[in-house]
This record gives sequence, structure tokens and C-alpha cells, in this order.
Amino acid sequence: MKAVGYRETGPIDRADALIDFEADKPTPNGHDLLVKVKAVSVNPVDTKIRQKQAPEGPAPDVLGWDAVGIVEAVGEAVETFKPGDTVWYAGAINRPGTNAEFHLVDERIVGTAPKSIAASAAAAMPLTTLTAYEMLFDRLRVQDAVPAGTNTLLVIGGAGGVGSIAIQLARALTDLTVVATASRPETQDWVRELGAQNVINHAEPFGSQLKALGIESADFIYSTNHSELYASQATEVMTPQGRFGLIDDPETFDIAPFKPKSISIHWEFMYTRSLFATGDMRRQSDILNHVASMIDEGKIRSTATETLGTICADNLIKAHAILESGKAKGKLVLEGF
Repeated sequence: MKAVGYRETGPIDRADALIDFEADKPTPNGHDLLVKVKAVSVNPVDTKIRQKQAPEGPAPDVLGWDAVGIVEAVGEAVETFKPGDTVWYAGAINRPGTNAEFHLVDERIVGTAPKSIAASAAAAMPLTTLTAYEMLFDRLRVQDAVPAGTNTLLVIGGAGGVGSIAIQLARALTDLTVVATASRPETQDWVRELGAQNVINHAEPFGSQLKALGIESADFIYSTNHSELYASQATEVMTPQGRFGLIDDPETFDIAPFKPKSISIHWEFMYTRSLFATGDMRRQSDILNHVASMIDEGKIRSTATETLGTICADNLIKAHAILESGKAKGKLVLEGF
């Protein structure tokens, strides 16, 4: 089968940063589904692993986790899906990625794909949807009000892949006032389109901007990038006993300033459930099924903003370069081989 991978770590501006190659078609066992991949998207985790994690064996490592595809075969323990089903998922970080014609994935982290949108539009969403949903409802518990709070959620990096779906989920499933940060006119317009009631610029002080909006404090902050830069500002603008969540990997992150207000810190890693086969592993399947129904009901829209062509090394190199520029809006997708 066709696949795209990398042989060594390094920058993306090399012709061989990602390569096309042939690999054996895998065989499903246990809870595995063998999925014929139709479309994928690219996430920051793809670029981080390519830059820092060298392949362990002689064969190239395959990146990519978001996928939409058709189930071709199933393992002997599969209970939920059958050949011919159209599925979507974000995969597991300790297994080969989805940038291949065929891919193995555990059924317990797989959902039925939405029926009302194209495969490429759906492929943009699983990883960011799970990351946003788990943070909002499993970590920050935004459904539980902060005492004497403002009922406000601040999303730092609202125009990125995770921010784009976090805004929508918060608007669709809660009564929170959503404030998103964005620094460019086009990204500010984008987050407003997605439902953010207010937009502030993360390149300027948060406090004065929030006060100008009549917002005294934020009960919840969802930080999607550069969290170390915003920690001190977060402590200033947060409601006492509020909750702060981050998903990035800052080299240092000082939590001491959060103590006086008893602000809790929550770290979300979407792969935890699959990596450790947690007792609630099927929660991810439930989340994906829930969001698929919301898409089909018109309550959530795809965050795909650009299709870069077929799934091949050249197009994936372009996608990685765009993500690494820090100027991506929404999600980049590829479809077909």
C-alpha cells in the first residue's frame, strides 16, 4: 500500500523531510478496525513528532492521526462496526499514523462519521474535537459554575484548529459568554463566524481589553498555545477559584501565581485514553458520535479551511510548513491517494 513517512528528524524545508513509500497492508486483530483511508488532516502534533522523534527502525515512521475512511475488515473482538461503515477518528499516538492507504485503529476510539459533509471536511475535526470537548467538559468542567463568577470562557488562540471547535462546542452546549483571542483581521473575523461573542488581541494586555467589554474576569481559560506567555496575565484576569487549561508543551510553566486565587490547572492530552487503555476509553467514541450528530443537525460546522490535494509527501510537506509558520487558520486537509 502507499504511505507517507519520514526517516530522520529535522526541518521541513528539505526535499526528503517526508517521503512516499510502499508498505505492507496491515491485518486487524482484537478490537482493531482496518480502515481504507479517504481523507486526513494535519495537526501540530505531526510537526512536533517529525522534528523531535526519530524512527526506531529502518522503515519510515508514518505520521497523521485524523482520518475518515471505510471499514474494510475487523478484528475478532470488534463489537461496534462492520465492513462498509464510514468512520472518523484521531487514532493513537503509539501506533502508526493515518498517512497511508490502510490503517489500523481500535474501535473504542472511533465514531460513525457525519453524513452531511464531505470526507475532507470531516477529516479536519476528530483530533481537535476530542481535545476541545475533553478539556471543556472532562477537565475544566465548564458545566459546573464558578462561585460568584461571570460565566465567561476565554479561549487563547481561538482561530487555530482546537480553538475553532472549542468556540463552537461552548456556544452549542453551554450558556457561557465566549471571548476568543485573535491578532489579525482575518482570524478575528473567523472566530466571530464560529460564534465568539467577543474578540480580543492576544498581543495586547488582556485585562484592559476585557474591562472595555464590561467583563470583570474570566471563570475559565482555555490556552491552546504559548501558555507560558499568558500565565501571568491569566492570574490577573481570572475569577477566584476559576479553572485554567492548557494543551501545548511549554518548556517552563510557573503555577505559583495561581495559588492566591486557588485557580486549578488542567492539562489535556487527547491521547491519554488510548495510550493507557483507560477504563473510560469508549468516551472518545461517544464524543465523536455526539459531535457527528451535531454536525448533521447543523449545530456545528467543519473547521476545514483549505484542501491541499491528494495524500502524498509533497502536499504534506506544504501542510507542515503552513502549520509551522504559526499563521494557519482552521484546519488543512488532504483527500485520496
